[in-house]
Amino acid sequence: MSRVVTWLQHHEKRMFCFVNQRIQHDVLDLFFNAFTHIGGATVMIVTALSIALFTGGDWRTAGIQSCAALAVSHLPVAIIKKKYPRLRPYLVFPDTRACKNPLTDHSFPSGHTTAVFSVLVPLMFIGPWTFALFLPVAALVGVSRIYLGLHYPSDCLAGSLIGTVTAVSAVAVL
Repeated sequence: MSRVVTWLQHHEKRMFCFVNQRIQHDVLDLFFNAFTHIGGATVMIVTALSIALFTGGDWRTAGIQSCAALAVSHLPVAIIKKKYPRLRPYLVFPDTRACKNPLTDHSFPSGHTTAVFSVLVPLMFIGPWTFALFLPVAALVGVSRIYLGLHYPSDCLAGSLIGTVTAVSAVAVL
């Protein structure tokens, strides 16, 4: 079992270093520093509530589902962050390129990635064009968290899974 864990850690570090250090560019710095905020609490809460309150039909239903998924998804995130206190990559790897004023709480799982998937997945059910529009947005928020040195790839993968499962559950129930 330890060989598997060692292998996973090695490959995760390689993926992290590739995104965080090898593809660095001034344009990407500007883009990801701005884009990462799409997954933040304020933007996600305002987005979900606005869709739920100010639209109709399928969009209103999806907005309500997004609100429910966003609320529910952060319970497991809070529990897991307390149970598995993983240091953020910029605190572990000295060569990590980190954004200004990086977060200091625990890394696993990514709350931004969880939030963006929990809000956007119900919207993806509206139609094929919404899926094609919102899936790259959600994925890029996850990549931005790695690029900025705030999360490991597995943090973002876990966040996307938690957000997706809660969102699909909200779609099924509501």
